[in-house]
Amino acid sequence: MSEITKETVFAALSKIKGPDMTGDLISLGLVSDVFITDGKVIFSINVPAERAQELEPLRKAAEMTVADLDGVSKVIVALTAERKVGGAAPVQSAPPATAPRAAAPAAPEKVGVPGVKYIISVASGKGGVGKSTTSVNLALALQKLGNKVGILDADIYGPSMPRLLGITGKPTANGRILTPMEGYGLKVMSMGFLVEEDTPMIWRGPMVISALTQMLNEVDWGELDMLIVDMPPGTGDAQLTMAQKVPLAGAVIVSTPQDIALIDARKGLNMFRKVNVPILGIVENMSTFICPKCGERSDIFGHGGAKDEAKRLGVPFLGEVPLHMDIRQTSDSGTPIVASSPDSEHAKAYIAIAEKMLERLNAEQNMAGNEAPKIIME
Repeated sequence: MSEITKETVFAALSKIKGPDMTGDLISLGLVSDVFITDGKVIFSINVPAERAQELEPLRKAAEMTVADLDGVSKVIVALTAERKVGGAAPVQSAPPATAPRAAAPAAPEKVGVPGVKYIISVASGKGGVGKSTTSVNLALALQKLGNKVGILDADIYGPSMPRLLGITGKPTANGRILTPMEGYGLKVMSMGFLVEEDTPMIWRGPMVISALTQMLNEVDWGELDMLIVDMPPGTGDAQLTMAQKVPLAGAVIVSTPQDIALIDARKGLNMFRKVNVPILGIVENMSTFICPKCGERSDIFGHGGAKDEAKRLGVPFLGEVPLHMDIRQTSDSGTPIVASSPDSEHAKAYIAIAEKMLERLNAEQNMAGNEAPKIIME
């Protein structure tokens, strides 16, 4: 198999007619810079925002054309819209008083993932609160409680799962479908498997959304009780798209105890509420520092803030995890503490959080008339 180059990609795209069958994608300057890594080809096509849905066949044609090139193993194509700098939005006059009122747009249809019973988001309002460490240990705890679990690393700009789970290598592809990587019995997909660790992902929102959609829907997840989605921090395009287009069974919010983190955690929680995603609860991470030598406790970031916030907002408090050297070391070494030290107090803390999360999920699904996974202690 020969190595794919940008020149080859541009040459192939120059044969595709532009919108309205005028010119071609390259001569019209519609194709962004092409990103290539290990046979994966990623680019975007600039089109008017109001024509994005209409021009979806153009995106598919570009994707299929490049996918047929020798040396290409995977293609991600997004439609983007350039906003004119300094351009004001057009002013629309109000309709006459006698004109019939337009019907409200229908909510986007949420499409599930075949074989996956429940998709659960682990989110935070800001970075640096240990969300990814919580996600991976929570996934392992759910597995220990008898569930088949996978993890989708949705943080495109800062993927953590390859390092946290000590997984190296690249996923294989069967046509358009990727086979997820595996670590400690978990099925895992992350942008970190598709690009080098030091490669920055300098992408606009639509490309991120396209990549997320493909990692969710074009991966052979098999039969899973739960798919944990490690969300990027904040409340941007990626988070909103996942909440609006994916049938999330619930969201877990991770925060540290101090006020500045809780302010942002509140924003993330309210975003999920606005799109009718059940809040399974709040986890207080780095809840207190325990000295590994003397065992003395110090509340470096405060203590109990997330519990108080959960009570104030009327959502469950799932539990707290201390700031401890063992958790940090096992995370950095790719041996998460729930897997490497299952009998430790820290692992037991994650398992207790998973139990409470499942209880809340059971309650939510019972109210919705569905049956959630039951807790199984082996």
